[in-house]
Amino acid sequence: MRFADRRKLVTLHVAEGWRRLRLAAAVSRPTSLSSGSFRVTRVIVAPTDLRAVDPFVAEEIFSGRFPLAGRVLDTDGQSPFTLELPSLQFVRRLHGFGWLRHMRANKTSDTCAHARSIVDQWISVHGGRAAGVAWEPDVVSRRIISWLSHSPVVLHDAEAGFYRRFTASLSQQIRYLQRRVGSLPEGLPRLKARIAIAMASIAAEARPAAVRRAGRLLDRELERQVLPDGSHYSRNPQSSVDLLFDLLPLRQSYINLGHDVPPKLIPVIDRIYPAVRFFRHSSGDLALFNGASSSLATDLMSVLRYDETAGQPFKALPHGGYHRLAGGETIILVDTGTPLSARLSATAHAGCLSFELSSGRNRFIINSGSPRFAGERLRQLARTTAAHSTLCIGDVSSARIAKTSQLGPIMLSGPSRIAVDRQTGPDGSDRLSARHDGYVERFGVVHEREIRVNEQGTKIAGRDRLLLPDGLPAVSLPHAEVIARFHIHPSITLERSDERKVRLVAPDGESWTFSIPVGHLAITEDVFFADVSGIRQSQQLEILFEGPEIRWFLAHHA
Repeated sequence: MRFADRRKLVTLHVAEGWRRLRLAAAVSRPTSLSSGSFRVTRVIVAPTDLRAVDPFVAEEIFSGRFPLAGRVLDTDGQSPFTLELPSLQFVRRLHGFGWLRHMRANKTSDTCAHARSIVDQWISVHGGRAAGVAWEPDVVSRRIISWLSHSPVVLHDAEAGFYRRFTASLSQQIRYLQRRVGSLPEGLPRLKARIAIAMASIAAEARPAAVRRAGRLLDRELERQVLPDGSHYSRNPQSSVDLLFDLLPLRQSYINLGHDVPPKLIPVIDRIYPAVRFFRHSSGDLALFNGASSSLATDLMSVLRYDETAGQPFKALPHGGYHRLAGGETIILVDTGTPLSARLSATAHAGCLSFELSSGRNRFIINSGSPRFAGERLRQLARTTAAHSTLCIGDVSSARIAKTSQLGPIMLSGPSRIAVDRQTGPDGSDRLSARHDGYVERFGVVHEREIRVNEQGTKIAGRDRLLLPDGLPAVSLPHAEVIARFHIHPSITLERSDERKVRLVAPDGESWTFSIPVGHLAITEDVFFADVSGIRQSQQLEILFEGPEIRWFLAHHA
């Protein structure tokens, strides 16, 4: 390990140790009511859950089977909280209680009683001692929001004794979160905790001072995490949609109850929407960058219908580090950024200069995305450069990921200097040229990618080349295979025309021809991590470098 990397690790470990000391101090210090804590005595409003409801899931849960995180647990009449659970993702979903929304599909007295019984079981088994996965701050935040949002189901015909246990447990969880939120690592979990506390402060009729304080702290975190261009500072497109699911009901609850809306809340929502539209393909799906996985179309539409910002998507998100090229019905999204901090890099992908292509109702070229429910090994595999539609040298990622017990799999090194040039040609064509230095340290070369799309969106010209750090073409190749990969969406069929030409055909008949002027265009097996139904087999196109550059073209067939 390089000296600079060791020094960086030491600095990060010291900062993490200090954060944990502050957390321990916060946990041991009692939270007084004057510091913004509050006790829940009743729930006066149920914020709307915008996520899709599935009656089948409701029936399964009522029958004692929990279909969560890609697995199914049959409780056989026992409490799910006393059984061995199938996976860590399953545990988090179960304890987060987001599945309560499905019980709204058939809101009978029996269904409500069953949901109430499961909540009571959780209070009995896990409510006494704050430990384990059930009390991870991210899980606690989701549980608070879920219990509040679905309190009409849980509290329907509830006895006074259960009501007291329910509100007492909510109070305990809120105080727990308030003690920890200031010392949580930067990222979405800290913001979700602020949202949960703010939501609880108005849903549980807290004192005016507590409501104002929760809103003020939420504002501060929103400004920190939502960048000026509307993207979330994790650079994960899915994070923006996840935030809207919670921020929209929170905004409406403030308004409905007559509270002053935190000053930053509405402007931030208005910033996020254009960023979501930016990442949305012509097919309606979100791009798969930096940890994003496929989203259910119903979920995406349920938040987009509240979009009041209108207008065309931006051509770039300069703070998030992305560019969007468009012509006709063709959209190309390109990653031209880097993680905004070492801490945030623990979930970032090594996909600099990767791109995705969609046209009509179809995605053609994609990144492999992140698996929704797979284990850690596959999640880390999905972060490698080889899992992205970009150039890779010797199957070495453009960013080096170090696995540490305290900090997680953070990126120690990677692209630090990215130069971008964007131009519109006299013929209306859209051209993007970008380069990164992620391979300079190990191989002594810079990767430059140029993509040009005509005004009609029917012709795309691409070039990848290797340069020396001074910008001159590399005279010789690195002592490792240099391959440009283009991952193909699983719904697309590949039909070979010759060794330099392949046709990409969508289920509805739309097609593109991918071609190269020299060399051999290989079709190889691939894997698509991000499908909503689980990991799927797919295919990819590969071009082996035989010189300092390659050129490739895509032509649309009407």
